[in-house]
Amino acid sequence: MARHGAELLHEVAAPLHDPVADYLAHIELERGLSRNTVDAYARDLSRYIQWLHERGVSGFAEVTEEDLLAFRSELGSARLAAASQARIGVAVRRLHDHLLGEGRVDGDPAAALPPPRQADSLPSALTVEQIEALLATTDGEEPVQRRAAALLELLYGTGARISEAVGLDLDDLDLARGTVRLYGKGSRERLVPVGSHARAALDAWIVRDRPRFADRRAQASDRAGAVFLNQRGGRLSRQSAWTLVRRAAGLAGVDDVTPHTLRHSFATHLLEGGADIRVVQELLGHASVVTTQIYTRVTAQTLREVYASSHPRAR
Repeated sequence: MARHGAELLHEVAAPLHDPVADYLAHIELERGLSRNTVDAYARDLSRYIQWLHERGVSGFAEVTEEDLLAFRSELGSARLAAASQARIGVAVRRLHDHLLGEGRVDGDPAAALPPPRQADSLPSALTVEQIEALLATTDGEEPVQRRAAALLELLYGTGARISEAVGLDLDDLDLARGTVRLYGKGSRERLVPVGSHARAALDAWIVRDRPRFADRRAQASDRAGAVFLNQRGGRLSRQSAWTLVRRAAGLAGVDDVTPHTLRHSFATHLLEGGADIRVVQELLGHASVVTTQIYTRVTAQTLREVYASSHPRAR
């Protein structure tokens, strides 16, 4: 069972709790979704079954379209972001579809409901100048500065997700050939080029500083090969990596930067430089080019802004 996911569920009656716990195990073990994704589903479905419990629904066979509409209204009343409402809605729909497929219920009350509209939001991307300012904050001879430089250069230079970066092992890197093997959502594997700046930063960290961090590690073989280590010698956590990025952003005077901002910037700058969208799709590890197409809207917006400010007939 996906225990880490199931443990996030509220304590409600078994007829609601157990099917969700089984579903979480299914998406982790059979569909191969990552632990972070499974935990996200668990949090969203925990909210849903707690709401059903408080509404007096004791089992999924009792759930009606009216219940689902009322739950959707409840999410709106809670003033959740449109993206969060849409994400929870997807989790609920997929759960009910799974229950029907497994023969646990006779019908799917979510089947006839239109999916909630999700507000369009363009991913934010930094300018090249902002990226350079961010990376400049890691200049220095301190080991933690070289570790920060290696992480930031990797995130921007490869478009890696933060979970992919902190999960990276030494065996996944081939700096001589300039490639890195990344493991994305659903354990999908891809080989991504590593540019000269990222290679130099990674080499400096791995050769000069990582051995000293590794000497402090507990005897845990699963951590021995991690590229990025914390000060105790263990694998750097996602939370610590987020803190590192935010600290660099604060020093650079750049607002609202997350690790995903660097991924957005990687994709946007590639497209603005003339890269083919399907190449960018492969580099990002997107299963569908549709997911990548949002970045073409970002570059089109940039073109419009440049046109409006530069062309004498634009105004």
